[in-house]
Amino acid sequence: MSEHDEDHHHPAPLSPVETRARALEELLIEKGLVQADVIDTIVSAYEHDIGPMNGARVVARAWLDPAYKARLLADGTAAIVELGFGGPEGGHIVVVENTPSVHNVVVCTLCSCYPWPVLGLPPNWYKDAAYRSRVVREPRVVLRELGCDLPADVEIRVWDSSAETRYLVLPERPADSAGLAEETLAARVTRDAMIGTARL
Repeated sequence: MSEHDEDHHHPAPLSPVETRARALEELLIEKGLVQADVIDTIVSAYEHDIGPMNGARVVARAWLDPAYKARLLADGTAAIVELGFGGPEGGHIVVVENTPSVHNVVVCTLCSCYPWPVLGLPPNWYKDAAYRSRVVREPRVVLRELGCDLPADVEIRVWDSSAETRYLVLPERPADSAGLAEETLAARVTRDAMIGTARL
């Protein structure tokens, strides 16, 4: 399942809040109060930059600071709050670590629960019914379709987020990143790697 395949799936119906938000957006555009490309830019920033940058900082700190990493894996929520990230959708975050032999991937099979404080807005494919159902049944196939082709001997663990618990993947640190500063490391961390649909 690649991003260009999204149009071939039947997404879940919009929630009442999403319906109202879309109607408001259309009205603002129709009245000339805002341009559609401005809204797209803002949404893109939250989806790809602002939110994921928070998670990338968490990951980079864990790579550099073993004590912080231990706290993160023991109590993700508290360790994330240490860096100033928290709030709605971040009440209980569990961090799962990728290793050479284990690869974790996150889904929310019932809706689209997602750790907003560290990842920003969920990507459209994360909310898509096809991803939500297939990644549980055939994770290796779905990951391969998303460009994450794992060796056969790597165990894949699928974590199902809920309103009570959301998951964040701690990716493996790239082998060529020794000696890099925290900011530089954070810049290499992607949103998809923290969901588990990509490797670094």
